[in-house]
Amino acid sequence: MPAASFILTTLAGLSTGLGGVIAALFRPTPRLLAFCSGFAGAVMLTVGLADLVPAVMAFYGAFLSPMTCGLTVMGLLLGGMLTAFFLGRALPDEEKLAARFGSRSQGAAMRTALVTGTALLLHNLPEGVLTLVSGVTDPAMGVRTALAIALHNIPEGLAVAVPFSCATGSRVKGTAAALVSGLAEPAGALLAWLFLRRYLTPSLLNGIIALVAGIMLWVAGEQLLPAAFAPDERSAGVRGYAIGTLVMILGIAALR
Repeated sequence: MPAASFILTTLAGLSTGLGGVIAALFRPTPRLLAFCSGFAGAVMLTVGLADLVPAVMAFYGAFLSPMTCGLTVMGLLLGGMLTAFFLGRALPDEEKLAARFGSRSQGAAMRTALVTGTALLLHNLPEGVLTLVSGVTDPAMGVRTALAIALHNIPEGLAVAVPFSCATGSRVKGTAAALVSGLAEPAGALLAWLFLRRYLTPSLLNGIIALVAGIMLWVAGEQLLPAAFAPDERSAGVRGYAIGTLVMILGIAALR
């Protein structure tokens, strides 16, 4: 494996830890959790609809008819949404988590942390492969891709760290959770290089990206935005949603 490309991939993944460090600067409260639920929901919606889906549509549209391309991408997104649905069913529900962590609010926070962390971890796996492949193909492009991904991993780390901190009462654990989610990038790159190198075609990679986009869209709509827009802290959730959208638009622009 090219060492320089793998180092870039690792550094891009570790930038989620910086988001965790930023989260550790603030005391975890219900208002902060609502803000970050809105923020994380906006991150996932914006990345999915403004970045991943257009890129996949452009790829398949180069050799498929518009109708076939649309149906293909729609099927992959549906597959991702179904995957997120079944993953959500497999995770502990709020009542079980509340019994474990001591209160319903902490149980809800941990549920949000688990769902968000799982979705972003799955998102980071193909992102790591993309960074590695870019670096191998064109070192200059690899540096640009790693930098851009690192920039938009920072708010993703924040989105994981805050609900984890609210659930556990530990800012250190929140930062660690953000860091672990980012380590999926070098892990994905390493596993792909070792086991999937001969099968890793552009079609396969784009198909995986579309599946991940479906997962993120489902998690945003099913878990994060309802938590953000709950009546108690609705204004904080709306502010988080607005800021998350604007931040991720800047991050996506950096990828162009």
